Amino acid sequence: MSPHLDLTAPYAPLVRRIEAESTVENNQILRIDHFLNHRIEPAFIFELGYELARRLSFFQPNVILTAEASGIAPGLVVAQALNVPLVYAKKYSPQVEAPSISRIIPSPTKGGETRLVISTRYIKPGQRIVIVDDFLANGRTAVALIEMAREAGAEVLGAGFVVEKRFKHGREHIEALQVPVSTLAQVEGLEDGRAILTQPKDR
Repeated sequence: MSPHLDLTAPYAPLVRRIEAESTVENNQILRIDHFLNHRIEPAFIFELGYELARRLSFFQPNVILTAEASGIAPGLVVAQALNVPLVYAKKYSPQVEAPSISRIIPSPTKGGETRLVISTRYIKPGQRIVIVDDFLANGRTAVALIEMAREAGAEVLGAGFVVEKRFKHGREHIEALQVPVSTLAQVEGLEDGRAILTQPKDR
């Protein structure tokens, strides 16, 4: 990997917005869904996606892989910026054309389990895959995507996320699979109703 590539440099515009606008529930849940994954601001999601794409371009992917629903917006922008297709794993009792690959993952925030399914018509042997999603917490979704892509014969070169909850240790599970991780904002913890973030060097 290039010694000049910093995959986890805090992206100041995002860090500032999280500090100013996020709400924290019970020092467990960070909410920024008013601009990232429920209500989406197109200009800002494009800014974030292009910054993530700049970092992930090093891996020269030819497919971006994400999971519905909240990974689609950042994944689409990254795919557009890199001029490659986006494939998203389907959830919610999906009907996916066979042959397909699936994984069951527990959902710590919503409770219960989620089934992810990808048709092997769209993830194929020899493809160069980069995973993109909005949040990295425990890493279960990303690990499932990596496993499914590899089962289909594709190569997973990296994973990029808009926000990382460092205190959930998901990065460790992804890096244990030899997949480098890029994130734009790193939340070190949630304390006293606010998010503690890694600070940009230019502060």
